[in-house]
Amino acid sequence: VQLQASGGGLVQAGGSLRLSCAVSGRTFSSYAAGWFRQAPGKEREFVATISRSGGMTYYADSVKGQFTISRDNAKNTVYLQINSLKPEDTAVYYCAARPAISDYVLMYNSEAARYWGQGTLVTVSS
Repeated sequence: VQLQASGGGLVQAGGSLRLSCAVSGRTFSSYAAGWFRQAPGKEREFVATISRSGGMTYYADSVKGQFTISRDNAKNTVYLQINSLKPEDTAVYYCAARPAISDYVLMYNSEAARYWGQGTLVTVSS
């Protein structure tokens, strides 16, 4: 399984971005997916996760109401919509995936991830 993240860039505070993660190699609908981020000088942290059908999602408290995770299994792609960007959202954003035997399987931490994308940098200017 290979993951390719894209969509990052430089944006002003208050702006929006949509990150994409294209997944190839296996049946995408058999995998739960998620997004993590790593800010400069900090450890990687969980952001959001989505079940294999897209029917279940879960967010870190710090991004609830601001981030939206979604997926299109027909396009083998996971998305992360980020609104009202703040300078503290500056980080490298990574997508990840894990095999899921049911729709109740999510990914709440990086240890649960089996496959990782290369990361896409989001920089928010004040």
